[in-house]
Order: sequence, then structure tokens, then C-alpha cells
Amino acid sequence: MSGPIAPAATSPEQDNAVVELLSALPVAEELADRFAAAGHRLYLVGGSVRDAVLGRLSGDLDFTTDARPPRIMALLKGWADAIWDTGIAFGTVGATKHGQTVEITTFRADSYDGVTRNPEVTFGDSIEGDLVRRDFTVNAMAYDVVNRHLIDPTGGREALRARVLDTPATPQESFSDDPLRMLRAARFVSQLGFTVAPRVLDAMAAMSGELTRITAERVQVELSKLLTGAHPRAGVELMVEAKLADVVLPELPAMKLEIDEHHQHKDVFHHSLVVLEQAVDLEDGPEPDLVLRLAALLHDIGKPDTRRFEEGGGVSFHHHEVVGAKMVRKRLRALKYSKEIVEDVADLVYLHLRFHGYGSGEWTDSAVRRYVTDAGHLLTRLHKLVRADCTTRNRRKANALQRTYDDLERRIERIAAEEDLKRVRPDLDGNEIMRLLGLPPGPMVGKAWKFLKELRLDRGPLDHDEAVAELLEWARAEGVQPPRD
Repeated sequence: MSGPIAPAATSPEQDNAVVELLSALPVAEELADRFAAAGHRLYLVGGSVRDAVLGRLSGDLDFTTDARPPRIMALLKGWADAIWDTGIAFGTVGATKHGQTVEITTFRADSYDGVTRNPEVTFGDSIEGDLVRRDFTVNAMAYDVVNRHLIDPTGGREALRARVLDTPATPQESFSDDPLRMLRAARFVSQLGFTVAPRVLDAMAAMSGELTRITAERVQVELSKLLTGAHPRAGVELMVEAKLADVVLPELPAMKLEIDEHHQHKDVFHHSLVVLEQAVDLEDGPEPDLVLRLAALLHDIGKPDTRRFEEGGGVSFHHHEVVGAKMVRKRLRALKYSKEIVEDVADLVYLHLRFHGYGSGEWTDSAVRRYVTDAGHLLTRLHKLVRADCTTRNRRKANALQRTYDDLERRIERIAAEEDLKRVRPDLDGNEIMRLLGLPPGPMVGKAWKFLKELRLDRGPLDHDEAVAELLEWARAEGVQPPRD
């Protein structure tokens, strides 16, 4: 595609479909009446219109208007349930009404300094001028809520019909203004199942280095939205193809060079994409699981650094889970993910190979307890990750692995029913340890507590007298003389 998509004429039937959908939003109608009575224009814009054309309603509503911010504030007073002006420096005023959140922004005609992604805010005078400065043609449509018709100067409807992302201006201009738009393209590919126009892909690959202008926090938000989209694999593949991953997640393209030890996939990168897809299929909650998806994508991140060629032509990746967990922590911290997400993903990467020591059920009950205890609150996610990591094309082998994991889960259920595995704690608490050993609070009490916990993991619950006897024997071996009764 050599140029922007030509503007598409909209039929009365198409406009009527959007009108009918938006009629379910009384907030839009009320705002239209209010602004029109004051002599101002008001348009629904961006993702709200895109989603309406696609036949669905968005949550929050974005509007643009010729009214300046002080006038917007005045028009909202006495109507909105709440108003905020945190974005007023950028021409945006927010409000809520009937439980619906709206943001209203004055027409923009910004310019960018080419160094940061921060615009020099300039207000515009026309809806067409506002639309052509937006990121993609599918987001550059407006709905005139006063006169009830669709405005599409850059061919957004045609782009939606073709399921293609293109830019209103040239991609070079668009991405130079705001490099984050390149990541947004990958995010929309994941969320909407679109592809990018060839000229957009070429510009992304040539300009990917511009992403260094973007803060880690903004990059992280886009990456998270991409991974929790309906088609995360497609978004990740675009990131790698367009060289965005070289800047954002360089460990991903590095995996393309590593052939997995079973030779069942083109490379470790493609194996990881399959694991990501299979992990998504195993999700059973109401929302996408970002932690599980990150772990699935990055579970083999340590393989490039641990690859060894063995005699006879084999390849090994010994301890790649240990190396991978460290790499995950470093990368996710750099992307400013929360401590909880960093640790959860790293722990899943570290634990994802543990099951392969299970064999055909050789683990003792003690080993099963340790598996559960080490996984902690991540156990359900670990179950899904381990199952998703089975990507062999040999159906008999795949079925055998799934049956073996079924067996492990049954054993976990049985032991949990017997022992309350969610709270594996010593059979004696800290206060009783101090009383029995005559110790004040301190490191030795912690050491005794840890000994009793390990004993519980090895042998299961002990009765009180047995636990006391084991503690006293341990204390004597440690040189601690319990008080005489």
C-alpha cells in the first residue's frame, strides 16, 4: 500500500446503524443538546467511534469540540455529577454523568519537537484538522452528535472493512511526532486482529530506535495491553518483525536463533509463541491473566545464554530456568512492572521445569508437598504453564505428559484434603518453640521454626508429642539446652 487509504463514502444505512447504536447513550444526546444550544459543535471521536462502527459500545466516551476549555467547564457545570480538570493543559476536561465517564477535548492542531513525545499544545478550528493528526485512520473518524452523521476524511471505514492499520499522514510523520504509536499499532493488531499496511511496517522497522524517546512506564502500559489482547501472538510477532522488540524486549528476537532441544519447532521463539497461545486457551477467569501470559512468553528466555552443543549433535539448555528467572526480573524491573508482577513471573519461570522430575509418578508425597509449597499462590498458574509448555507434535507423547500431570494434580488434591497444604506450617508455633527451648526472640527461634517446617514437608503433619520430641532432639544437636520442667 503506497499511500493512505482513500476516504470512504458512508451510506445512510451505515450512518443509521451508528446512530441507532449511539442512541443507547443518553449522555451523548444530552451533551449534544447542551453544546448546540450554546452554539458549539460536538463530536464523538477515536476508539469510541471505531467501536461503534464495528457494532459495539465502548466504556468511556471521548468527544472533541470547538469550545475552549473554560467554556467546556462552564457547559458541564450544573449538568455533570463530577468534573475534573487534570488534563486541562492539554485541552481536556473530564466528567461523569449517569455513571458514564466522558472526556471532552478542544480541537487540536499540535506540533511536536521531535525529541520527546510531548506535543506543543495548539488548539485547532476544524474537526478535519483534528482528525488528520490522529494515530491511525480507523481512529480518525468522528460522529457529529448534533447533526447525527459520520465524518471520515481519511478512509477509516474502508480501513476497518479491510482490517488494516494505516496512518492519516505518512507513517514517518506520524511516528516521528509520537513513536509510541508504533507500539500502539502492535497493540491494535493484538486487540482487534488487524494487520498493518506495508508502508506502516516499513516505517516501524526503520524507526524502531525512536522508541528510546518513550518512558518505560508508557512502554509497559502498551505491552501489557498487547499481551492481554485477543490475539497476543500476532502482536508479539509484529513487534519482532518491525524490530520494536529489539528496543522493548530484546530477549525475544534473541530466542529466534535458538533451536529447541526437541527440534519440534522452528526455534525457541516460535515454541514460546505456541506456549503463549496454549496458556491463553487454558485461562478460565473473567479477565486475561497478564502474569500467566508474561510467564508463557518468557519461560524460555534463558535458553540463548545456556545453549550448549553436545557430542553427537544434541543441544542442551541446562539451568535455563534459573538464568531465565534472573533475566525476567531484570527486564520487567526495567519496564517498571510492579514488584508483585516481577516476582510472580520470575517464580513461574523458575518453577516451570520442576514437573519434569516427576517422571511417571516417582515423586514421594514429600516432593509433592514441596512442589505445592514452593508454588504457593501461583500453583494454579503453574499448572496452566506446565500444561501449555507441552508443544510436541507427537500426540502419544503429548497425551502421556498430560496424563502424568493429571496424576500429579490428583495427588495434590488428595494430600491437600488430608493436610491443608495451603498452610504448611510447623506443628509448633514460635511462642511454643521459645517456651520449650527457653529462648528469647531471635535467629535461633527462626532456625528451629525452619527445621520443623522442613520436617512437616518431609513427613506430613506430626502429632504434638512427636513434634516436641523432634524439636528437643534437634535443639540438643544444636547445643541448645532446654529448661528442665
